[in-house]
Amino acid sequence: MSAINTIAYVIHILSIIGILSLLIHQWNKSPRTLNPGVLHAGLTALLAGLVMVGVHDSVKPDEPLNHTKIGIKLLILVAILGLGYKNVKKPELKKNVWLALIALTVTNVLIASLWH
Repeated sequence: MSAINTIAYVIHILSIIGILSLLIHQWNKSPRTLNPGVLHAGLTALLAGLVMVGVHDSVKPDEPLNHTKIGIKLLILVAILGLGYKNVKKPELKKNVWLALIALTVTNVLIASLWH
């Protein structure tokens, strides 16, 4: 189970990096568009996160799972996916939506790394 957890963790990290890189890639674009890869990376991060939560008790039986942290991260990822699905087919991505997607992603990273 430890190998599954490690693989899911690496996939989760790569997915979040994918979201950020695809969003930052639109920095100087005019008009900005939402790359569908953001949605794919978001869904992959969601699936990998669910796998990590599912195998947590097997991998770390003595460490309790912080359900509040997981819930907040899930809500932020659902907000990212919601904004993404709402704007993926639009010809132009508004700047405030683009900035909100970046801010939500960075917030999710900060919660993951700073909240122990």
